[in-house]
Amino acid sequence: MTTPALLPLSGRRIPPLNLGPPSFSHHRATLRLSEKFILLLILSAFITLCFGAFFFLPDSSKHKRFDLGLEDVLIPHVDTSKGEKDVGGFLIHGQGHDEHRHREEEERLRNKIRADHERALEEAKEKLKKSREMIQAEIETEKNKVAQEMKKKETKPLPPVPLPNLIGINGGEPEDEDTREKREKIKEMMKHAWSNYRKYGWGHNELKPIAMKGHSTNIFGSSKMGATIVDALDTLYIMGLHDEFKEGQEWIDHNLDFSVVFKNKAVQLAGKLLPAFNTPTGIPWAMVNLKSGIGRNWGWASAGSSILAEFGTLHMEFVHLSYLTGDPVYYQKVMHIRKLLQKMDRPDGLYPNYLNPKTGRWGQHHTSVGGLGDSFYEYLLKAWLMSDKTDIEARKMYDDAIEAIEKHLIRTSNGGLTFIGEWKNGHLERKMGHLTCFAGGMFALGADGSKKDKAGHYLQLGAEIAHTCHESYDRTVLKLGPEAFKFDGGAEAVAVRQNEKYYILRPEVIETYWYMWRFTHDPKYRQWGWEATEAIEKYCRVRGGFSGIKDVYSSAPAYDDVQQSFFLAETLKYLYLLFSNDDLLPLDHWVFNTEAHPLPVLHLANTTLSGNPDLR
Repeated sequence: MTTPALLPLSGRRIPPLNLGPPSFSHHRATLRLSEKFILLLILSAFITLCFGAFFFLPDSSKHKRFDLGLEDVLIPHVDTSKGEKDVGGFLIHGQGHDEHRHREEEERLRNKIRADHERALEEAKEKLKKSREMIQAEIETEKNKVAQEMKKKETKPLPPVPLPNLIGINGGEPEDEDTREKREKIKEMMKHAWSNYRKYGWGHNELKPIAMKGHSTNIFGSSKMGATIVDALDTLYIMGLHDEFKEGQEWIDHNLDFSVVFKNKAVQLAGKLLPAFNTPTGIPWAMVNLKSGIGRNWGWASAGSSILAEFGTLHMEFVHLSYLTGDPVYYQKVMHIRKLLQKMDRPDGLYPNYLNPKTGRWGQHHTSVGGLGDSFYEYLLKAWLMSDKTDIEARKMYDDAIEAIEKHLIRTSNGGLTFIGEWKNGHLERKMGHLTCFAGGMFALGADGSKKDKAGHYLQLGAEIAHTCHESYDRTVLKLGPEAFKFDGGAEAVAVRQNEKYYILRPEVIETYWYMWRFTHDPKYRQWGWEATEAIEKYCRVRGGFSGIKDVYSSAPAYDDVQQSFFLAETLKYLYLLFSNDDLLPLDHWVFNTEAHPLPVLHLANTTLSGNPDLR
């Protein structure tokens, strides 16, 4: 699934990060292939998590501390009491700082924030006096200067960590010829999307396939962050497109710049982001200027609230970063969010989409399993799966949330279609978004281990959601699904408003088809996936790549001229997996983050402590 985006987190740079195929030459200083792949996944997951979810840093002054009692969950080799220090504006359990020191620290921090803000405002005023060309030149000069300085600095070695044995990272060749041909066709579509991006949009965030030039929206914070390159890397690897993979790896090695270069990039950029959590509640801001450190929330988000699907979609990546570095601070940040949410009252047992980071109060009582809320629920379940099903707290929060969602949001239409509506101030809006269609796969994924032996019920619920979302495709002229569809009166699973009739190459319906195929092997899911493949190929493919469609109910559709990065990261990946055998990325060893980047389950009995100095 895909959520709104801004600037990325990052993976770390290991010299040299040569993530080539097995046939490439290796020497003692390089990483083993399996080690490279895990580091690639962390890079992709971190960067594209934020391409899909958040972009933040601090603006806090009056810090309230919370004593939440953090448990040792998921990262057994990390001592969460390390240093017994104040992290991110709240007091770690067991610490004994006196109140005088608290007040002194708060006053110092308030003064620093005031000074930082005043300095940034003065800089901004001076900048506005200059021409656009002068500002751009200064930015490039400053970036190059900082990058060169960082290259000269010694970085603290990362500790050796237990690396999981990576199972099923390639292969998956189907036995029958028809399925093999379909999988090869999807691979060819990936090559078409990538090669045109390589030709016309290289280094830009995305591609305008009709204009044949780079496309860079302001949601990424910079015009040439290479979002498509980072997003597509693991798809290229999984498909065995090693030459294309190497092209992307080399671009990242030489060009991806967050004021640092590749070595320890995840750690260094995450360090820049950590002050985002220094709000009175520890709930992070949504946006940040990485240079000035000034953060804020979206103006439209319920009086400056943070968004559930943003601050609730950090757990997998931050826990893995603590696992890789041995530093518990990232883990502590996300666990703090979880503990705070557990303490709060929830209207009708539901999590509203908005939470004010200053007051700790819910904003508008709007609950959605689609945009603004979606991946929060997904990550509760996947935190449990990622922990090898030891994070019981996350599983309970997921079960309780789904129970409330079933009670208040899930209904059956007059025509017999199961749908998930949106809860607004105690009333159900009978509308379902394309983004919400991921939930069919989530219900199936969470069926095993559900409360009261309801595994069969949730697998069936997943099948019903998959059927409804397929109907939203089947009831259009182009056999591609609209952005949102209603269940009012005679209109069922169809878009009513013109601004909801578009298709932007989204993956959520295909994601659910794949999960349902993995758990049932019902051939209809491959049939439905192939219908979508043919429709994308027929109506979205253009000479310069693949484009979204403005109206899926029109027989003469207009293009939006954007090849989204998530089309390569998610849509084509899920299609390829749908027509692959189950031994490619098996679900008992891998968990997919919200941008379809696989992270390994941390089986404690299936890890090896690496002594390779390049991993440190």
